[in-house]
Amino acid sequence: MGKQQSWDAVWDVYAMSTYNTITSLSESPLDENVLYIGTDDGIIQFTKNGGASWTKKLVNELPNIPSSAFVNDIKADLHDINTVYVALDNHKFGDYKPYLLKSTNGGKSWKSITNGIPKNELIWRIVQDHLNPNLMFLATEYGIYVTLNQGEKWIKFSEGLPTISFRDLAIQKHESDLVAASFGRGFYILDDYSPLRDVTTNTLANPTLFKPKKALQYKPVSGGTSSQGASYFAAKNPDYGAIFTYYLPESFKSLKSKRRKAEKQLNKENKNIPFPGWDALDEEKNEQGASIILVIKDSDGNFITRINAPYKKGFNRIAWNLKVPNRTSLNMENINTNTTNYYYNLFADEGLYEVSMFSNINGNIKSLSKTQVFEVERIRENVLQNPLNNTIENYIESFKTFKSEYEACINNFNNASEKLESYSKAAIYAKVNPGPIEKQINRLKKEMQALKQQLNGNTSKKEIREKDLQSISSRLSVASRGFSTTYGPTKTHMESFDKAKMLFNRIQPRLNEFINDDIPKIEDILKKAGVPTILE
Repeated sequence: MGKQQSWDAVWDVYAMSTYNTITSLSESPLDENVLYIGTDDGIIQFTKNGGASWTKKLVNELPNIPSSAFVNDIKADLHDINTVYVALDNHKFGDYKPYLLKSTNGGKSWKSITNGIPKNELIWRIVQDHLNPNLMFLATEYGIYVTLNQGEKWIKFSEGLPTISFRDLAIQKHESDLVAASFGRGFYILDDYSPLRDVTTNTLANPTLFKPKKALQYKPVSGGTSSQGASYFAAKNPDYGAIFTYYLPESFKSLKSKRRKAEKQLNKENKNIPFPGWDALDEEKNEQGASIILVIKDSDGNFITRINAPYKKGFNRIAWNLKVPNRTSLNMENINTNTTNYYYNLFADEGLYEVSMFSNINGNIKSLSKTQVFEVERIRENVLQNPLNNTIENYIESFKTFKSEYEACINNFNNASEKLESYSKAAIYAKVNPGPIEKQINRLKKEMQALKQQLNGNTSKKEIREKDLQSISSRLSVASRGFSTTYGPTKTHMESFDKAKMLFNRIQPRLNEFINDDIPKIEDILKKAGVPTILE
């Protein structure tokens, strides 16, 4: 019997009986003639012949279900035609117990499957994974739960969600996304829950790195939408790149947390809490802690990059942006504040990669889980092919070699410039008449400004955006932009790099003289004039 006939049969049953409301309806995906209906007056109806005949069951005929309960949800199993699940609700009578039952014989007998759900956790919806019959999710009054064994044991799955009522769940099958609708707080999406399909009881006992999905490579649009106040809202997009999911059975237990736990137990037992000692407290303060390190290599075993991730109990996720580090130097201050810019990193090639997981606990490195292989694929080919593709690899190496030398020199020059500014102010402590020292410092300041102008351009013109001759730094900036596209560096990028090298080679001897000769000389003059030593 077809679907329209099934619906007609349902209508006939209820048109001839009562005015109760259908609260849930589920058709078996394995047989359209199998249909289940739940109502708000405690009735379950099910048919196996498309509505030609119906079997009626009152909820008080189910094990340990009060007669006042009504059906919140009823779901036919996606993989077994004889299995069905029903969630019931008795909160209108002050009863907030979770009522969730399962039948494996088409509704003839039922058993409770609420192990792991708190006693006052009202259940609203249940959904089942379309690939793994053991993987199911629950929407409850205070969050979301997951089971890995078809309801034998439920686990709280709501980290990152507000503690509110979730009234509905849906699975987006193509991307394996779980969508949860809340009561009054909008809806939430868990992107790609597919790693849960591989989770078993044994898995949860050990650190595990799950197999990543294929990573689609493209250039994400930077920026975002303009704000329109309270009238407009857009949630952030899923993380871009290769998404790595890993599980840790335990969090890192620091010396401090262990001590506090022991002291809490002693306090609970009304026992004396001993002073741990100053050395022990210092050791706690200086403890390095723990982190996860993910190492990415290409299919030939060549090192690509590594990613630091949190050492945190439970399921964790972190993304690799599909870029290969192309930095030639790092700024200490930026590293310590996590503000290092990797904008000019290189796009990773298409192909297979492998990722390995390590723990770093107080400096001790340990390999965790097995290495996983994943694929990187560009979502489309470039419309234009770069005619210089064969020269790009050599260009990149040449650029990195020069940039490393250039940045080291500029760093030394900037440090020397800061010293000169300090020496200018420190001259007030000289124990000689003013004149020669100030004249020498003034001459070096003019030289310093001239060098800065050649390196970075005219600052006054920059303030009003007046056109200026391209400086060395601006030419290097242009040369670097070729790395930020999938097309790769062009002839213009390469010519800009050549000009930057030529200009830098012209002034490099003067830079070295300023750094290595001029600044030490003026420092020596100040010392001889009685100026106290200036510490860096």
